[in-house]
Amino acid sequence: MEASLRFSVIIANYNYGRFVARAIDSALGLDWPEVEVIVIDDGSSDDSRSVISAYGARVRAVFQDNAGQVRANNAGFALASGDVVVFLDADDVLEPGLAREVAAVWHEGVSKVQVLMQKVDENEQPLPALLPHIRQPPRACDIRAWAHYTNEYPSPPGSGNAYARSFLARIFPLDASRDSSTDTTCIAMAPFLGEVVTIVQPLVRYRIHGANDSNMLANVSHFAREVERARKRLKATQDACEMEGMAPPGSAALRRANHLLQLRAASLRLQPDSHPMPEDSRLCILLDAARLPFQRSFEPLVRRLAIAGYSALLATLPMAAVRPMIRLRFSSR
Repeated sequence: MEASLRFSVIIANYNYGRFVARAIDSALGLDWPEVEVIVIDDGSSDDSRSVISAYGARVRAVFQDNAGQVRANNAGFALASGDVVVFLDADDVLEPGLAREVAAVWHEGVSKVQVLMQKVDENEQPLPALLPHIRQPPRACDIRAWAHYTNEYPSPPGSGNAYARSFLARIFPLDASRDSSTDTTCIAMAPFLGEVVTIVQPLVRYRIHGANDSNMLANVSHFAREVERARKRLKATQDACEMEGMAPPGSAALRRANHLLQLRAASLRLQPDSHPMPEDSRLCILLDAARLPFQRSFEPLVRRLAIAGYSALLATLPMAAVRPMIRLRFSSR
């Protein structure tokens, strides 16, 4: 155990006054002697300011005009002094043992330690799902290979990642060319600028409440947004490879991506005129679906078959059937 490690928890908050106190409490409650909590309120118009201010000197609070999550996390990282940095979403909750478990596997050369996230409802009642869907911790070299080949690997979203400060210092501050979500860039670059270590324990609670950024059914344009996000993730991967003198993946990696295939099919069918991959087509979806079961992947064969079949149906069925299939697949729970 690296007992000397210092942890920084950065919480970027925007109008989550009903949740942010729970996030702050969980950060302050980490079972570790050296933890600093930095809260950046990104121009909230609800009661967030009064909630955050009530913590006084226990947290370092900054209240800025609304500028987006990336700018908020840039400001938080500039203030952070920890060796390990967690970007905690304001609606998520850290388990007390997170820092201790991360420290137990920490070593020189780590870019991030990722943990499982337990989905919970708005009242923190557990839902029957963990993120990511893995049972055994993958090797860092396998994660790097998957990320290079498919632009995807089994990773939790933002709050489930504890990053090395030394890694973040190479890529921060994130500029306007990066995705609007901080974790898109960090997750993409981590396998190529260090080792990704996985702890197969649920150490973060991922709150599902309908207003999550990940709620695909909140707006039909979210499918196109996620496809564009994958393109930004690929660009970050290419940049990381070039930083290390590695051959970067080409655009073909996007067509080998398992999860993205479903998003491409949904985006193409729902909003064909604004689909972010202009070279894409329903024929491309069918061809990629046919290849998917035979590609190397971190997904088991049965899941690849299910993804391939679902995507092929989205590409071929009439719209009357497509919309219910999308609602069923992308329900927030």
